[in-house]
Amino acid sequence: MVSSANAHAAAGRRPLVVGNWKMNGTRVSCVELLAGLRAAGPFDAEVSVCCPFPYLADVALSLQGSGIGWGAQDCSQHEPGAYTGEVAAVMLAEFGCRHVIVGHSERRLHHAESDTLVADKARLALSHGLTPIVCVGETRAERDAGSTELVVKRQLSAVIHTLGHCVSQIVVAYEPVWAIGTGLTATPQQAQAVHAVLRAQLLAASTRAGEMRLLYGGSVNAGNAQELFAQPDIDGALVGGASLKVADFSAICRAASHVALGSIGKSRT
Repeated sequence: MVSSANAHAAAGRRPLVVGNWKMNGTRVSCVELLAGLRAAGPFDAEVSVCCPFPYLADVALSLQGSGIGWGAQDCSQHEPGAYTGEVAAVMLAEFGCRHVIVGHSERRLHHAESDTLVADKARLALSHGLTPIVCVGETRAERDAGSTELVVKRQLSAVIHTLGHCVSQIVVAYEPVWAIGTGLTATPQQAQAVHAVLRAQLLAASTRAGEMRLLYGGSVNAGNAQELFAQPDIDGALVGGASLKVADFSAICRAASHVALGSIGKSRT
């Protein structure tokens, strides 16, 4: 049996760790955090940070030439125009963004974003050369009701319908809502079970789905990252609170680097 780490490599999936700073930070703290992250690298995994819009210029300047990417936490579903307060995907591309998060549960909850809206954002992001990180996940009530698979497949289905064969160009992040910022984390086995469902759904839509990276998010930390990354369909993490601490985020990146080097799971047969 191929080890979990080797399963990632065999499929050509380089581990990816993305920091989601949410609405946190100051210009001073951001620069200090990025300086610490640069000093902790380089990493063999791909690493990216998604910062608040006002800090994009500072982040781009701080990370230029570091090998660490940067991105945003959202984008508009519209091209530039009369949409006060919105930020267009083409604007993010001008700042050198590599990734943009769409459909985070906090956006779905606090801004009433629908599955269709999330899919439209992903489509525009792709059209401007950005890689959308599409978030899916269930609430505690939905999990308790046994609806986890139904919910995540519904959320992803809208994106597949909108993007068609281009869906293979996105990153999918499974973030159980009940584990975001709560200190609770899905067990590696629970997370892998959902990732396997998502992988199968994507494989039915694209022959390249085996190459797509699926991330886990929800209270990922230095203590649980390695076991999560050892699962065959978990290719990295979307990290919230821990991404604001250099030591914690660096440790998560190093755990993902071990996967990139094929050093997790070698003892398994």
